[in-house]
Amino acid sequence: MSTTERVADKLEKPALDDRSYRVIRLPNQLEALLVHDPDTDKASASVNVNVGSFSDADDMPGMAHAVEHLLFMGTEKYPVENDYNQYLSAHSGYSNAYTSSTETNYYFEVAASSSQDADASTNGSVDSPLHGALDRFAQFFIAPLFLSSTLDRELKAVDSENKKNLQSDTWRLNQLKKSLSSPKHPYHHFSTGNLQTLRDEPTKRGVNIRDEFIKFHHQNYSANRMKLVVLGREELDELEAWVGSLFAGVVNKDLPRNRWDDVEPFSDKELLTQVFAKPVMDSRLLDIYFPYQDEEAMYETQPSRYLSHLIGHEGPGSILAHIKAKGWANGLSAGVAPVCPGSAFFTVSIKLTEDGLKRYQEIVEIVFQYISLIKQHKPQQWIVDEMKGMTEVDFKFRQKSPATSFTSKLSSIMQQPLPRDWLLSGISVIRRFDSQGITKALSYLRADNYRLTLVSQKFPGDWDQQEKWYGTEYRVEAIPSEFQAAVRKAANSTAADLTSELHLPHKNEFIPTKLTVDKRDVTEPAKNPMLIRNDEAVRTWWKKDDRFWVPKANAYITLRNPLAKATPETAVKANLYCEMVKDALEEYSYDAEIAGLEYQLSSYSTGIDIDIGGYSDKLAVLLEKVLVSMRDLEVKPDRFDIIKERVLRGLRNWDFQQPYRQVGEFTRWLGSEKGWLNEQYLAEVEPLRAEDISAFYPQLLRQMHIECLAHGNIHKEDALHITDLVESTLRPRTLPKSQWQIRRNLLLPPGSDFTYRHILGDKANVNHCIEYYLYVGSLADHVLRAKLLLLGQMTEEVGFDQLRTKEQLGYIVFTGAKFAATIMGYRVIIQSEKPTSYLEERVNAFLSLFASRLDSMTQEAFEGHKKSLINKRLEKVKNLDQESERFWTQISSEHFSFVQNEMDVANVKPVTKQDMVDFFNHYIHPTSPARAKLSVHMIAQSTPKPATGDEKKPSPAEQKDHLVAVLGEYFTSLSISTDQDQLTKRFERVDLTGRALIPSILTALSTYMREDAKVPEEQSAAIVEQGQKMMGSVLPELGIEILVDEEDLPSAPTVKETVFIEDVFAYKSGLALSQGPVPVTPLSEFEEKDVAVVDGDGNENGRSESKL
Repeated sequence: MSTTERVADKLEKPALDDRSYRVIRLPNQLEALLVHDPDTDKASASVNVNVGSFSDADDMPGMAHAVEHLLFMGTEKYPVENDYNQYLSAHSGYSNAYTSSTETNYYFEVAASSSQDADASTNGSVDSPLHGALDRFAQFFIAPLFLSSTLDRELKAVDSENKKNLQSDTWRLNQLKKSLSSPKHPYHHFSTGNLQTLRDEPTKRGVNIRDEFIKFHHQNYSANRMKLVVLGREELDELEAWVGSLFAGVVNKDLPRNRWDDVEPFSDKELLTQVFAKPVMDSRLLDIYFPYQDEEAMYETQPSRYLSHLIGHEGPGSILAHIKAKGWANGLSAGVAPVCPGSAFFTVSIKLTEDGLKRYQEIVEIVFQYISLIKQHKPQQWIVDEMKGMTEVDFKFRQKSPATSFTSKLSSIMQQPLPRDWLLSGISVIRRFDSQGITKALSYLRADNYRLTLVSQKFPGDWDQQEKWYGTEYRVEAIPSEFQAAVRKAANSTAADLTSELHLPHKNEFIPTKLTVDKRDVTEPAKNPMLIRNDEAVRTWWKKDDRFWVPKANAYITLRNPLAKATPETAVKANLYCEMVKDALEEYSYDAEIAGLEYQLSSYSTGIDIDIGGYSDKLAVLLEKVLVSMRDLEVKPDRFDIIKERVLRGLRNWDFQQPYRQVGEFTRWLGSEKGWLNEQYLAEVEPLRAEDISAFYPQLLRQMHIECLAHGNIHKEDALHITDLVESTLRPRTLPKSQWQIRRNLLLPPGSDFTYRHILGDKANVNHCIEYYLYVGSLADHVLRAKLLLLGQMTEEVGFDQLRTKEQLGYIVFTGAKFAATIMGYRVIIQSEKPTSYLEERVNAFLSLFASRLDSMTQEAFEGHKKSLINKRLEKVKNLDQESERFWTQISSEHFSFVQNEMDVANVKPVTKQDMVDFFNHYIHPTSPARAKLSVHMIAQSTPKPATGDEKKPSPAEQKDHLVAVLGEYFTSLSISTDQDQLTKRFERVDLTGRALIPSILTALSTYMREDAKVPEEQSAAIVEQGQKMMGSVLPELGIEILVDEEDLPSAPTVKETVFIEDVFAYKSGLALSQGPVPVTPLSEFEEKDVAVVDGDGNENGRSESKL
């Protein structure tokens, strides 16, 4: 009998990685990476299957994606369709999946322990949440049901997902590139699928679609194509036993690994062509695509990274620096994009200015000149050594990532032909210099081996075709011979031909050299930073990292000044100022960025924020340069015009986002005393000139209060130096506390019901959206907050199941708590093709349904929800950045509740079921006279096109004839006498367009068998039962849509009439204001008891500690 093979147990891992790893291969050839993490509070698993959209049949695109959806809908061992997600939700978990070209990836996360104690051990118990989740998960790949009753619903979910993306330029342009590739390569496929490709057209061809999905799973899902990663607290031996037992039933069909070596995505026909595409958003892009080699086996050298480093460089001498100086571009990126095992593209993508659009041919020539420059120099080992050194440093100090991110990514990496002990480091680390490999890589960047795509709403304007799946307007043509000749000349440039503005980069002075960490033994990591300076001018917060021990740090700085967003005009000026500073720093800061040190500069309601993070060695050097650039900015008119135009386009493009990404801004605006919308910013940009910014920004920097958090591998005196550096460089006057911005929210009065309607700006978008918001109370009320969080936990899975899965309202469904500056509430977001009035009604019905479920909820289930929420709130931060963000959120909000999660847990524990019933009935129930509600309706201007396209759909009468014929054949197969005329007569009253379709069909069948065919009652009942199970697949195959039976939907209660907001000023004027943020803990509690000085060598004079 075959046994499990241990493939590797000594994986190369980061220096501080305390996990244990083991790679095993089961007798069925399923390979698994087991990860024991004794400190994790989240367990996770992922299965990656080596099959994706490239394996779809040409006449049924979207098959792999549909199968991914259907596997969630029940298995033989766990037949209830949402059992898997219910189990995960009850154990603080969730799941997801994605389908790509060559793989389908499934993953989940769950509490690491069934105990509320985040540090409790599972001791290998099969009661572990991970074991139960793995048991359910494994069945996806052993015995999925492909339930007929769920088939049509999940295909509609796929269709809704596709419609969500129809106006997304990312999806549209990617599909255009694919549709214009060689039809002989599966890259040409439409990967998502829709009702037309997955149901309607196959049905017309007589295809049994359910059988096709089962066949696809049977033919493509094999144990030897699967890679599993399991992360948990359990010891490796225990995890190995679980995996060996639970996944043993996955059948090994010995399928070969999918490769496409005999055909290229671009044939000669597609090369040397230029595609002009019209985007939805106002963008200008130039993409140069070079068919490139598959580098899967080149994991030690990764030659494409040398190319992308040089071509994508942004420092002096680079392509971007050169064309940016000419006013032709705002950004450039370059790199390899694997297509599948067997092929790839090397892509150069350039963001163009208006002038750059007109000069795109010259830009292409400059790109080829730079490629010629690279080829003229033999591959430079010092460049590779510099890159290699940074990859080694980055890997050595890599921190943990969220559980599902880790398992999902690793299961995908396992599909690559890496040595198993290099699974963690393989594609992250460059191991050696390969001059010949780089030379070969450069050979693909030739003047006869590329295609151009030019994206613009205006140029050239004579698009003459539409892409089939997304409707993108485009034109494709051969590159003119004169242009080809100019490119060939550029590609063969000699050193004498090249401008001195183009040259290879210099050595990077930002490469960190001091990577030591002052690590000390600590009993328990500190839960908050200390306030080491607190006066009228400055508040400085500091925490020396005592948890992750990496040579990194983060500095968050707010230059508090209410002028930054006093009006829409000042807000726009502040934003333009920040963009101008970043533009001026681009060449300088790029070296820091590739050396692991980055900064952000942004304007907010409170002022200007500077965020710097990365390796701590040269953090202060970059900060000083940023501050000097802010102080001494020269607003050059030519650069101002380019940046202003870019900002204008960004504001105009805002209306073309997905509706669910817009709706929150309107809810925030309607809940704020002073806030602005996109259209108000837009009105202020056009009149501005360069001199306006030159006059404005000194006012912004003249007076301020400075707030800073320094966190990480940074000592106290270095933290104090940061704020000293800000003061000494900018030399601002102190902003008195009386002039600080006080953030407040508008309070919805008890019993109020408001609705705001907004017509979406994108005329082609078919999706409406609603945010249904219920005000609950002040953030300072921690007991109320605990109940709100618990409600979010209890409604998360049931809301998704009811509103998306069962009622099929739309692909985007969110339920849960919503927090503003000082208040909180409960919200539901739905994006759907259905009218917002209907969505409002269905939310009311759902909340009414949940009220009854809450009333009947068992004590065990209620306690389970509490436990699940507590586990979520006690989840540990995974890395330094997460902890920094947690601290800064509390500081910038001015709540200073650094142990908020622990407070939440303390307040959740005593909550009783009756407490929640009372809470729900008062604040949430649609019929509550006390609840306060605001709905925002985003209304689409367009309606969806029929899924069947232009082909004529059979009439209901024709569909009924087909259905009766199928049923007649079914009766005959059961040896039941069939009178086709009489059967037709029984179906006269069946309305195929009605919502009670299946019950009416079953009634007609039952009547025919009882009164006409004289079938015994017991046999008749069995046939009706079998027929009910079959209808979910039979009817869609006949082109008959199964509508949700309104009688089966939870009924919506009668609610009070809403007040439509027509005058926002009057609406806001009538509402009271909340109090400002209230510190949960007095700031004095975070100050030091004694002054201490800690030098850079870690020597401490005096004692320094927080009072907490």
